[in-house]
Amino acid sequence: MTDTSTPYDDGRAVIRTFPFPVDLSVLGVGMQVGPMEPGGGWHPGERIESVHRIDFHVVLLFRGGAPVRHMVDFDEYEAGDGEVLWIRPGQVHRFFSAADYRGTALIMQPGFLPRATVEATGLYRYDLPPLLRPDPAQLAALENSLAQLEREYVDTGTLPLSLHTAVLRHTLTAFLLRLAHLAAGAAGTAHGQTDSTFTRFREAVEKGFATNHSVSAYADALGYSRRTLVRAVRAATGETPKGFIDKRVVLEAKRLLAHTDLPIGRIGVVVGFPDAANFSKFFTQHTGTTPVAFRAELR
Repeated sequence: MTDTSTPYDDGRAVIRTFPFPVDLSVLGVGMQVGPMEPGGGWHPGERIESVHRIDFHVVLLFRGGAPVRHMVDFDEYEAGDGEVLWIRPGQVHRFFSAADYRGTALIMQPGFLPRATVEATGLYRYDLPPLLRPDPAQLAALENSLAQLEREYVDTGTLPLSLHTAVLRHTLTAFLLRLAHLAAGAAGTAHGQTDSTFTRFREAVEKGFATNHSVSAYADALGYSRRTLVRAVRAATGETPKGFIDKRVVLEAKRLLAHTDLPIGRIGVVVGFPDAANFSKFFTQHTGTTPVAFRAELR
């Protein structure tokens, strides 16, 4: 994979972002599935044991081997046999002792699945836990579904590329629906199709949180009333739109404080606070600690 620099790269250390490796995918389709094992080829040449971002989805189904540790957005998880780790685009994460990972890895490119499937499977539900623990029946179903997906992925000789890709999309959707049901259950929520109003809002926030913190501005840009937006966001996340925006801003600030050498004032500018004092006040209000103290605690 090739590194892509972040927009706030000013010559200091930044969080590296890896793009989806289209050139390593069979026939160039927008997904890969295969074994996690030394020399298995699903992460050749990547320095994945340092902190980095990805711009694609990663699902790791662990089978055999000792439990491994994995960090996702400041939380460290221990994943063992029969457990699943789901990492979403943009999340900062790192592997610990990647050679010890065993099982099957699935990666998929944003845009490979249609919007309706993305919403039905909760692909961008960042509020759901990344570590999932299926019961034996759920695990067996996930393994069967993933095995079928892998068979279809490597079967490049029985269908033309267009049909091969269509079959992969359908088979991948079946696996992800099972995974989404498991994730929703782990979070104690009743899973249903995510409201498209919230989906559009979430996408807009992801693109604009660094410069736009106004609920009214998002509502106007999306063509919704403020009340409609409040109702949709609360139903999807239990939060207000303002709370959702602030949470995203805080997360980005934490990522930059922990994993880059950017000055704190510069980080404030990056997340939409030209005045350093206002950024410090905002960060302290939402985390209970100052940006300086947060950075010092992690180093």
